[in-house]
Amino acid sequence: MRVYLVIIDESPEAKVAMTYASRLALQAGGQVHMLALVPPQQFSAFGGVQATMEEEARSRAEVMVTSAAGRYFSESGRMPVISVELGEPERVVREYLATHPEISALVLGASRDGADPLVSHFSTHSGTLPCPLYIVPGDWVPETVEDQF
Repeated sequence: MRVYLVIIDESPEAKVAMTYASRLALQAGGQVHMLALVPPQQFSAFGGVQATMEEEARSRAEVMVTSAAGRYFSESGRMPVISVELGEPERVVREYLATHPEISALVLGASRDGADPLVSHFSTHSGTLPCPLYIVPGDWVPETVEDQF
């Protein structure tokens, strides 16, 4: 079974990447994994404050990925695998790929202005990934994605 990993955040590019990955999964009879990243919070001299900030960021990420999963389920009738991970985004994605050998492709959305740290990082290091990397133009709309299938 083909499994597509999508990084979920609040950007329009992530929504386009999710739409693209879901169409790939539906076409292949596969599955989607959604990974929401919670970057580490800047160090605070007060550990309790930092822990609270990280917990709030994690809660926002959980709501976001659960909402995306609900949209995917309502469109496809399939429940995706969802994960929320705390840490440096590049490291977290690499670790996720290493611990999930079933992943067939990493699907990322690129913004028009090119300010995508994950796209920049993984396109530069794509030769070391355990799976193909799909970069979807972030200014596509769902109709553009649908035209590809």
